[in-house]
Order: sequence, then structure tokens, then C-alpha cells
Amino acid sequence: MTAVLPGPRAPLDAAPLRRWYEDELGWTVTDGPPPSLVTGVRFDALGMPAAAGFAVLGRVRRVGPAALDRRSGTLWFLTAAGSAEELPELLRWLEWDGIALDLAVRGPGGRIVAPAPVRRPRAGDPPDPREAVWVRPPRPGCELEPTLPVTGLGGGTDTDAPDLVRLVSAAATECHRARLLRAGRSRRGRPTEISRWPSRTPHGSRPGHGPGR
Repeated sequence: MTAVLPGPRAPLDAAPLRRWYEDELGWTVTDGPPPSLVTGVRFDALGMPAAAGFAVLGRVRRVGPAALDRRSGTLWFLTAAGSAEELPELLRWLEWDGIALDLAVRGPGGRIVAPAPVRRPRAGDPPDPREAVWVRPPRPGCELEPTLPVTGLGGGTDTDAPDLVRLVSAAATECHRARLLRAGRSRRGRPTEISRWPSRTPHGSRPGHGPGR
């Protein structure tokens, strides 16, 4: 998948960034450096290595807003508030407990780097120096919550929000795949390493295979 990132522009200080988030989205931005978005209020965040995150974007059609932190190489997916508390149980339900995964989660009291506001690129702009950019930006003027992945445990819901189970399942699969590939390369490459966990990858990637089906 080819990622479409916001166009390059000069770095922004905290004041205009704060105004954009407060006026356009109604979000709170903390002082830096760097300015941050607080999690656990209107949204939580699920993070993973950028390569795994872009693979997830290619597999899961509806994921909600997503931001790339270039400094740490982490792709953050915004999820419904409360998702951070549900993650351990979801991983156990999906049979990923006990498996080392490069997944991070931010809930109440956490924060992620605030990406700069999304604007149209301009011809002749210098290379983008920003630490964080929106890969799938939020929509100004629209409610955030309906776009965030939710679990949907126990059956159908009245919301049309994306499915957190599919997102976590794909994220665990891609993080595990990346770990196996790195381990194979460190031993001069063994491409069959992925097949050592046949029960994990298919189970975590089947559409609709989740508590809310």
C-alpha cells in the first residue's frame, strides 16, 4: 500500500496548533515540547511499528483516524475511549496472550504527539520537518466518536463505528509477522518462519472473527 501523507510545510509552534485542534475538533492540546494530544478522554490510541501499521491500513478498510510519529517510528490508531482497558482481554480472546508483540496502548493519563493540522500542500515547500503527521486525518466539523473503532461485544450495536476486534487482530498479526521476519533475517533468512504459528495468523486475520460477530 502507498501511504498518502499530508504535504510538506514549515513547522508550527504550539499556539496555532492548539487553536486548530480546539477550534476545528474541540480537542485539548498540552504544552510541549512537543505538544501532545491527551488520551483517555475522547479517544484512546493503539500504536505499533510504522511498517506493521501501514500493512494494517492495507488490510482493514475502516480504522478511523491514524497518525504517524516519525520520531519513534510508531503509527497510532485512534480508538474509542476505554479500548486501552479492553486490549489485554481482546488479545487473550484472539489467542495472542503470551506472544511478544510490539503493540503500545495509551488510555487515561496518556498522550501521543500532536500532528500538525492538515492543509493543502503548496508548490515549492521545503522537506517536511515535522515529528508527527496525520496518515488518516480526523474530519473537522464532524463528530469524532462515530469514526473510532469499538468492540461491539455481545452482538450488534446502533453505531456504525469501525470494529476494534478486526483492528487488533490485524495489528497483532502484522506485528508478529514483522518480528518473525526480523528474526529470520538475523539468522540469514528463513522465509518459512511465519508458518511456525499457523494458528495465530489465520485466526487473527479472518474478517468477522470477533466477539461482536
